[in-house]
Amino acid sequence: MGLVIALNKGRILKECLPLLSACGIEPDEDPDKSRKLVFASRTGGHKIIITRSADVPTYVEHGVADVGVTGKDTMLEYGEGMGFYELLDLKIGQCRMMTAGPKGLPEPGGVLRVASKFTNITRRYYQKEGRQVALIKLSGAMEIAPLLGLADTIVDIVDTGNTLIANGLEARATICDISTRLIVNRASMKTKFESVQSLVSQLSGVVASNDAARSE
Repeated sequence: MGLVIALNKGRILKECLPLLSACGIEPDEDPDKSRKLVFASRTGGHKIIITRSADVPTYVEHGVADVGVTGKDTMLEYGEGMGFYELLDLKIGQCRMMTAGPKGLPEPGGVLRVASKFTNITRRYYQKEGRQVALIKLSGAMEIAPLLGLADTIVDIVDTGNTLIANGLEARATICDISTRLIVNRASMKTKFESVQSLVSQLSGVVASNDAARSE
């Protein structure tokens, strides 16, 4: 039975397509050369949806997609009570969610002004820390917020840390490690159990093989 698979646009898509291809699942057109957002698969009767990262959990939760591939950051920001299962760490798109601020300057006392795209993650983190914060939601270029006096600290995804350094910031506390996960709609886990399990088993093998190759 064919599956509807929701994938992130961007970097995760480029890293995920080879994993799916190793499982015999390929879009019938090159997503980089097509304006289409929904593709048939060359084999297996699957359908592939290409969408924004923040929308992948929504498509899966509401059953429009049976399975989805998205970052752990997106899942954490989406929140609790999710209508899907997290079944597999694909070990791609690995990075960290961190706090960062101007290099060499301690965080000020009182209410901390924090800029982030990930306001839910940020709120929960500082609540656990017992710190009162004023959240400032930005969609991108978080690094300039402290430089322009908009925020004291930022919460963002950090890969190499080079962008922070270039903007006079330093990484501080790690909130969580991030990687790309396979999620499955709860109903599809029952109605398409064999197809879902087959995909999970194949992807697990590909991930294990890639891990072994990297360790050689």
